[in-house]
Amino acid sequence: MTAAHSLAESVLRDLTAIRAKNPVVTSITNYVVTNTTANALLAIGASPIMSHAAEEMAELMVFSGALVINLGTVAPEYIAAMDPAWAAADKAGVPVILDPVGAGASKLRTETPLALLARHKAFIVRGNASEIMTLAGQSGETKGVDSTAKSDDAAGFAQTLAKRLECAVVVSGEADQVCTGQASARVLGGSALMPRVTGLGCTATAICGAFAAVNKNPFEAALHACAAMKVAGEMAAEKASGPGTLQLYFYDALYAMGEEDIRQRLKVEL
Repeated sequence: MTAAHSLAESVLRDLTAIRAKNPVVTSITNYVVTNTTANALLAIGASPIMSHAAEEMAELMVFSGALVINLGTVAPEYIAAMDPAWAAADKAGVPVILDPVGAGASKLRTETPLALLARHKAFIVRGNASEIMTLAGQSGETKGVDSTAKSDDAAGFAQTLAKRLECAVVVSGEADQVCTGQASARVLGGSALMPRVTGLGCTATAICGAFAAVNKNPFEAALHACAAMKVAGEMAAEKASGPGTLQLYFYDALYAMGEEDIRQRLKVEL
């Protein structure tokens, strides 16, 4: 069995598990993408709960398969829920996926994820190149919450961060970089239209949550999630006429994605 064939098999195995188990993915996420990421989780087969109520987090973690913490909205009530939610996830053994949206763009957006990571253990950290470089201690060039650096530029910083945090780190971009302290991969594919759709980076973080709920290996969960995103993006782009229809077809692609789609479209450099 070739490496590509083996990887396709493992992606398909996790995708099948998500659809069979319908794992709950609880998300503290930003209000811009709440609907987008909830629909993506439903489309791939997971069950989303979107909340920023600190009072219910311990109860939710009892039956959640993963917790996603997205820093896109840094309003006080959102931030106030993150630490207790992560503490409850730690206690329940629930994997946590952190998206440090805008790290480097402001003091608040930089200090908040660093403080959370100092107190808790992440399963996967996913961000753009600038965000990951910032968390690794290198000033990444940002334009608001967007990166002006390429994912390949952040590969070394991602590996450094993964070693320090002992988790998987994903740098999303034209080629997604996925690494731990011991392994790395580049995931290719997708569509040039994807950066034109608000929230697809946040969607990638949510999809990492779905895969983390069924695969307790952080590198595999992150890699398989990135593969699913790229395959779905490529499938959607074949039908879309612009960013608006890409988003619609993207949901359909997550829902319909099957064995042949994964085998034919998977592009990973290990």
